[in-house]
Amino acid sequence: MRNGLSNLDVTTYLWLHRVQEKSVLTRINRWVSRSGDGYLYVAIAALTFWLAPSTAFDFLKVGLFAFAIELPAFRLLKEWIKRDRPFVRVPGCPSAIEPHDKFSMPSGHTAAAFLMAGLISAFYVQFAVAAYCWAALIGNSRVALGVHYPGDVMAGALLGSSSVFLALAVLT
Repeated sequence: MRNGLSNLDVTTYLWLHRVQEKSVLTRINRWVSRSGDGYLYVAIAALTFWLAPSTAFDFLKVGLFAFAIELPAFRLLKEWIKRDRPFVRVPGCPSAIEPHDKFSMPSGHTAAAFLMAGLISAFYVQFAVAAYCWAALIGNSRVALGVHYPGDVMAGALLGSSSVFLALAVLT
């Protein structure tokens, strides 16, 4: 079963990577991927203090606690799983960007994006669809740029979502 899932992961990766090889899509995917580097999260948190001061402190508190769960779990999983990135394993599929670390599973960008999407949807439900669409685009961009398999992105989405739901359960 593991080989079947691995083959499906590679096949899906190849399809997504090749469909999005066009230079204009690569530029868009780089921009989308960069939006998940963390700077936007700080800006969103700051913006809540201006636009929604009554919930901003709770938003920040839950967000910081969720990241305190997600980041160590992310690091431990990367070191435990040690999955090579697709551009290392799949011939003829170079990456369009330089990844931040050596291993692929789970996707940290996707984990953080889904954590933020969950956080936003918990406090500002009117932005939930946009937040989850943005998180999904970040995950897709990581595959299209050649640094993650789809399974890495799914694992990242699960990690980020689980972290924020756990933080919400503990703090609210």
